[in-house]
Amino acid sequence: SSEVLEAIENVIQGVLQSLAQKKAPILTVANRTDWRNIEFKDSVGLQMIPRCTTKQIRSDCPQSAKRFALMLKILSMIYKMVQSNTYATKRDIYYSDTLLFGSQTAVDQLINEISCMLKIPRRSLHILSTTKGFVAGNLSYTEEDGTKVNCTCSATVFTVPSNVQGIKNLTSHAKFILIVEKDATFQRLLDDDFFNKVSPCIMITGRGIPDLNTRLLVRKLWDSFQIPIFTLMDADPHGVEIMCVYKYGSVSMSFEAHHLTVPSIKWLGLLPSDLERLNICKDVLIPFTKQDENKLASIQKRPYIACQPLWKKELEIMAASKLKAEIQVLTSLSSDYLSRVYLPNKLQFGGWL
Repeated sequence: SSEVLEAIENVIQGVLQSLAQKKAPILTVANRTDWRNIEFKDSVGLQMIPRCTTKQIRSDCPQSAKRFALMLKILSMIYKMVQSNTYATKRDIYYSDTLLFGSQTAVDQLINEISCMLKIPRRSLHILSTTKGFVAGNLSYTEEDGTKVNCTCSATVFTVPSNVQGIKNLTSHAKFILIVEKDATFQRLLDDDFFNKVSPCIMITGRGIPDLNTRLLVRKLWDSFQIPIFTLMDADPHGVEIMCVYKYGSVSMSFEAHHLTVPSIKWLGLLPSDLERLNICKDVLIPFTKQDENKLASIQKRPYIACQPLWKKELEIMAASKLKAEIQVLTSLSSDYLSRVYLPNKLQFGGWL
């Protein structure tokens, strides 16, 4: 906490020095969305380069003056929370003055900007995210406040904790972790009692693009148990993108890659090559939109695809067919095909990439 307070004091000192010299104060932040500032490293994923290009948030420029003021406002809120050892969610911060902040998205972006500028992980700033991810299966742990959570007993779904760093006493007999893209598929596997039938496992879903806490939990489970982690995604560019976020990270959060990525994650399904192999009827597949084509083309150019020749092949199959498939297409074979045939066979015979 003293490190956080000192980092904020240094920023404010810089603002005061500028004012004393009758200069307009400026905040300098790394350009987080520029691919030129990102390097790909096999062991970490996407990470920010040490000497990256920066942008200035000026207090004397109409385009950025409000942004400058809002950053100081949030810095003062963080300072008070760290001093008093209290926490707030990003939502709490937005609702403390909705008129001033304008939108939740603006608050989220500013917090990431501050975290990157101070070079301090977001949870150390005493700001928690509202969690949307779920976890189930062979896992028990104790939350920071002492609450004991046991996912093993039943097919109950538990929300991913909002303070993943604070959980302890993690125990599990799971043989693997399965990350499921969508809530509907996750629920279906729970109904089929999948995590008990095949072999004990932990299932996690970020319900689409994962939030920070879901990614932190996947990383924490990997650090704790070192068991294989598989992903079950739709065979479409969006599903591939989500899987890449878990495995390699995202450009906007590359400054925190070391805590968030798990490069050993494997692609279990749904593979574009599975569609042909299983004779999935073309009628149940969905034609690409222009947006899909652009998304796939952008993924194919990313640095990490070059070192994944098997992934590259799958993306080429997808690009050539211009067709996408949701995991639900497997129900065209039989209602419980996913949990009864597809996943057990894949896990038994090593059908992952």
